[in-house]
Amino acid sequence: MSMLEATNLTEILFLDIETVPQQSRFEDLPDKLKLLWEKKSSYARKHEETPEEFYERAGIWAEFGKIVCISVGKFRDDNELRIKSFHGHDESEILNNFAAMLHSLPKEITLCAHNGKEFDFPYLCRRMLINGIKIPYQLNVTKKRPWEVNLLDTLELWKFGDYKNYTSLELLAAIFDIPTPKEDIDGSQVAHVYYVEQNLEKIATYCQKDVITIAKLLQKFKGMETISDEYIVFVS
Repeated sequence: MSMLEATNLTEILFLDIETVPQQSRFEDLPDKLKLLWEKKSSYARKHEETPEEFYERAGIWAEFGKIVCISVGKFRDDNELRIKSFHGHDESEILNNFAAMLHSLPKEITLCAHNGKEFDFPYLCRRMLINGIKIPYQLNVTKKRPWEVNLLDTLELWKFGDYKNYTSLELLAAIFDIPTPKEDIDGSQVAHVYYVEQNLEKIATYCQKDVITIAKLLQKFKGMETISDEYIVFVS
């Protein structure tokens, strides 16, 4: 029996994170970090792009970014999905509150994200270390045997062993006919919304909707009907 088949929905915590560059402008970085950013980003930049021009994407690297929102979702039963967000300007506070929530949950709970094994899970761990926060048991894979790692990734599940292609959450939602409200932002615009629009609530709403989509996608993977929006509860 696969991990997906063996795991009840009520034993899963769905999550998504939103990240931004640590500074609003490249010029605000210390000189040493400017040089290190130039080296770190060299393989990803287009030939004509300067490190300064590429800095708006710094949020995707844990060494140069920070977390401004973590949204989570958990089924209480088949008829209720509860959604909560931790967001703000103080990354340490966000991470401490998220870690406290994980400490209050069973150690055996499964964490689920889209592209979580490549992005969300390691990013959370790295930023916790940088902020001096102990990594909660559920996230810490060190010294765990493979069957003790309770991390689910909807992207990995969709690959079925094929490592060549990335499939976005948006595309999977479309092909599985999972209704998602149209948004006026996407992941590439989060930094602009944070630093220019200064609209954290907008980012939190976007993050929450991704969590809902991930939860519905996993229901599809399990051959279930997706939960109706009327049974989704937002808690503070």
